[in-house]
Amino acid sequence: MATEEHDERDFFGERSLPKPKRETAQEKPHYLGHRDRLRERFSTAGGDTFADYELLELLLFRLIPRADTKPAAKALLARFGTFAEVLGAPVNLLQEVKGIGPAVALDLKIVAAAAKRMTRGEISGREVLSSWNQVLDYCRAAMAFEEREQFRILFLDKKNVLIADEVQQTGTVDHTPVYPREVIKRALELSATAIILVHNHPSGDPAPSRADIDMTRTIIDTAKPLGIAVHDHVIIGKKGFASMKGLLLI
Repeated sequence: MATEEHDERDFFGERSLPKPKRETAQEKPHYLGHRDRLRERFSTAGGDTFADYELLELLLFRLIPRADTKPAAKALLARFGTFAEVLGAPVNLLQEVKGIGPAVALDLKIVAAAAKRMTRGEISGREVLSSWNQVLDYCRAAMAFEEREQFRILFLDKKNVLIADEVQQTGTVDHTPVYPREVIKRALELSATAIILVHNHPSGDPAPSRADIDMTRTIIDTAKPLGIAVHDHVIIGKKGFASMKGLLLI
């Protein structure tokens, strides 16, 4: 006998129900016309005209096929703040929002992974320093909403084209161990002639600490005699970023 899988999408009426003998326009769910209107507006005007909750509604249309998704969209934004922060939220916290169960939470993370892959494509094979805004967009998508600190390195060739993008260390909510010798060793293995250091502050404040500055200067001093340049150390927060080069700290 076939088994029926149930998730929160079933809860919103995905399972078939007995149809009444007669259906009238008044009996149709109100959200059906709303969905059509939003889709038509997106088709003609594009997503830039949409508020965060409307764009999230559109996304939830596919994930929750038969329900009014506006309450869930607004509840997600009330909990996490912005569209980007909704996609960046961990699965367990997404599921704490009414109407968002395991299946929808996982689908949202798949969308987030696709967005991250798309932003990475913007810098692959390009001269990184001339695509700096795309680099920052990628780093923010990849790291801004992580719950633990990550130390990432972008390895560049002599033309400043990206060779590799690696997370070298993952730490705690407020600390990541960084080993300058390991950073330089990996750069030599990849024949990189320049690197960009990136790490995130889960607290949200991207301001560099004294330890961040000292560690960066140690890496610069270790790399320079070997012909490896450190172009920048960027710290990513939920609301912005800080460039040590831009702050004249390196």
